[in-house]
Amino acid sequence: MREPTMVVGADSNAAAAAVGGADGSPLPPPTSSPPQSLVERLKDYGQEHVFALWDELSPDERLHLVKDIQSLDLSRIDRIIRCSLRSQGLPVAAIEPVPESCVSSVEERTMEERERWWKMGLKAISEGKLAVLLLSGGQGTRLGSSDPKGCFNIGLPSGKSLFQLQAERILCVQRLAAQAKNEGSVTIHWYVMTSPFTDDATRKFFESHKYFGLEADQVTFFQQGTQPCISKDGRYVMETPFKVAKSPDGNGGVYTALKSSRLLEDMAARGIKYVDCYGVDNALVRVADPTFLGYFIDKGVAAAAKVVKKAYPQEKVGVFVRRGKGGPLTVVEYSELDSSLASAVNQQTGRLRFCWSNVCLHMFTLDFLSQVADGLEKDGIYHLAEKKVPSIHGYTMGLKLEQFVFDAFPYAPSTALFEVITSPFYFLLQLITICSSPPPF
Repeated sequence: MREPTMVVGADSNAAAAAVGGADGSPLPPPTSSPPQSLVERLKDYGQEHVFALWDELSPDERLHLVKDIQSLDLSRIDRIIRCSLRSQGLPVAAIEPVPESCVSSVEERTMEERERWWKMGLKAISEGKLAVLLLSGGQGTRLGSSDPKGCFNIGLPSGKSLFQLQAERILCVQRLAAQAKNEGSVTIHWYVMTSPFTDDATRKFFESHKYFGLEADQVTFFQQGTQPCISKDGRYVMETPFKVAKSPDGNGGVYTALKSSRLLEDMAARGIKYVDCYGVDNALVRVADPTFLGYFIDKGVAAAAKVVKKAYPQEKVGVFVRRGKGGPLTVVEYSELDSSLASAVNQQTGRLRFCWSNVCLHMFTLDFLSQVADGLEKDGIYHLAEKKVPSIHGYTMGLKLEQFVFDAFPYAPSTALFEVITSPFYFLLQLITICSSPPPF
């Protein structure tokens, strides 16, 4: 098992905090008053309330609080909070349907194209140019489990977990690529993003299952970051009198995490050119799909996504759109799509004008991933999710700062979509528990 060179995230310099603050400064001994320099810095950002209960804390709790605050990149977090709050309610560019030229639909795809893309994909895989990137930071709370989602047994007779199903698909594609190459073996490197809440359990699960037949050194774990939970006026929510409430920064935190942990450099050193990115809770995902990879290479784009045609106008799924006249492709959530637009039909094709559902199955070039990390960091805009967060006064409504994996698409100079049929490609585990009746697939 290969380890990243460093741990990432807004509060992930906990190792540094054990010996000092995020800036390398030594931690002071517990005193009758909080460190003045830290108080002044917090005042600069309107967060001095974190020391409001200092007088009631024990010496150990005071030290814990100082460590917790010093582990935060205060200036970066302040910029993120201000940019994110400021962006709320701002007018956005009008949306247009995705041009037909950007989509390979099932009905228009020929057998010759599929065979050509399959061979192109297998060739690239056999040359070691593809890595697989798994977004696995979530817990299975909706599934009635506190374990990582990937550990979940979906009820197959075999009892296989999601992690095992996906690992076995990687093994299968490796064999197919080796056969096509007709010499030696092929290895697909698997990068697994966890969170502070799932990392230890995920690693132990892989170890106890002997990496499901994969080599330990072809799997690299790394953690996504966390961000403080905030109130509507941007102030940190305190989980306890000596701890700031924090939550994972969303699956879009993968871009910053890859860069901060130097894994983009690791990929480049391995000769990787393309990255297949997907979410852990898709039970039927075709990991390292050669046809999709071949299509991606053939189109010569920076980003691509598998999409599913919407089943009906008001289906609660995000869809791909073009943002602004001639602008980039991006994803809008169903709640952002006016009902009249959601129901509008393209008279030439007979399809809904906004019909291509996002199912979190993406392909990126390695060069583009580096650009995305820089762009997202520069803009500093996170989605503000209003959710219950733990606080001194029990669970309270607050804001979680999150980025989504599809936030990358507006930065892409070119994007292509690849339609897949729903049943063999996409089944989200949440449907098991949140649907009172079978989904209309």
